[in-house]
Amino acid sequence: MATKSSKPSNQSVYRWDGKDRRGNPVSGESRAISESQVSTMLRRQGVTPTKIRKKKANRGKAIKPKDISVFTRQLATMMKAGVPLMQTFDIVARGNSNPRVSYLLDRIRTSLETGTPLHASFRRHPKYFNELYCNLVEAGEQAGILESILDRLATYLEKTEALKSKIKSALMYPIAVMVVAILVVAVIMLFVIPSFKQVFSSFGAELPAPTLLVIAISDAFVAYWWLIFGTTGVAGWLLYSTYKKSKTMQAGLDRMLLKAPVFGELVEKSVIARWTRTLATMFAAGVPLVNALGSVGGASGNSVFVSATERIQHSVATGTPLNIAMSTAGVFPTMVLQMSAIGEESGTLDQMLIKAADFYEAEVDEMVAGLSSLLEPIIIVFLGTLIGGIVVAMYLPIFKLGQVV
Repeated sequence: MATKSSKPSNQSVYRWDGKDRRGNPVSGESRAISESQVSTMLRRQGVTPTKIRKKKANRGKAIKPKDISVFTRQLATMMKAGVPLMQTFDIVARGNSNPRVSYLLDRIRTSLETGTPLHASFRRHPKYFNELYCNLVEAGEQAGILESILDRLATYLEKTEALKSKIKSALMYPIAVMVVAILVVAVIMLFVIPSFKQVFSSFGAELPAPTLLVIAISDAFVAYWWLIFGTTGVAGWLLYSTYKKSKTMQAGLDRMLLKAPVFGELVEKSVIARWTRTLATMFAAGVPLVNALGSVGGASGNSVFVSATERIQHSVATGTPLNIAMSTAGVFPTMVLQMSAIGEESGTLDQMLIKAADFYEAEVDEMVAGLSSLLEPIIIVFLGTLIGGIVVAMYLPIFKLGQVV
């Protein structure tokens, strides 16, 4: 049974040309393991193959978190509709437009057919299914409520991806404008200012200080542009590599990000929303609170909250109530602490945390909308000052020459 089910993962698409029983030319495509299998299949159909070639596989796009979110929603919906698990994987794999996703689902289905539990099959692909995902699926399998857990998990992933998208949209505009501004200034310094310098050299008069400053900067760009851009690129790569490897640097930058003006509050609210929703989802799935806290910190995406969650987990494991442990951590606002306390007292902790997550996600929505309208005039003033300053500095000698004439 396992051998038969593993064939789709090993098969390739072959294009062939041949002649039918009447000698008429025919062509087509067939899925098989080898060219010899294609030839055998065609001869059984009365076709004499003249040319068989393997079709180049379409590797497809890289699998993104959104692909996993969509797959989880499809899996939850089909299982709730009563479709068997194996058939669900087959339908979703065949219907997916990304070959890489289809191949991943085929491998998981093959693993299931060998008797491996669903959560263990997911754990074989940690690049796409993290510890949180696998723990929730395992809890659902053990409690016999896999359909309900998958539905909760799909909702959690959809909310998380929506939140990330909002944060990216808020940051993308100023970053894009800064990149364009840097490119424009570089072009001006490398090509425009040298032309003005040649014109000014014929004046035979002393140039104003702003003009001399801009020309000096342009000369440095022209002479050392390779060093400037090279140093900037290498420094950026080194900082990124060090950030990925250094826990201390990650903690420092994440701490600075939380305290940054304007964007710090946005990042903090988005982190709190992810933290509360993750804990609510795991706790509602029946995962013990101490075990749930082990996955919550990493899901927050901020090393400050990862460290705080580790301290909270240790305190809860020794018998401290969750709201007191959270209060001691010193990273949560009063509202979250109060809702956690009410949830613990009333036995509705998951519901209270979900309400807190909904509240902070709504706050993020409002901040993103507000930032868009706030940043636009700031960026316009910045670009106007930068480009306008360069233009004025270069036209000052012309203005002075006009006054003399």
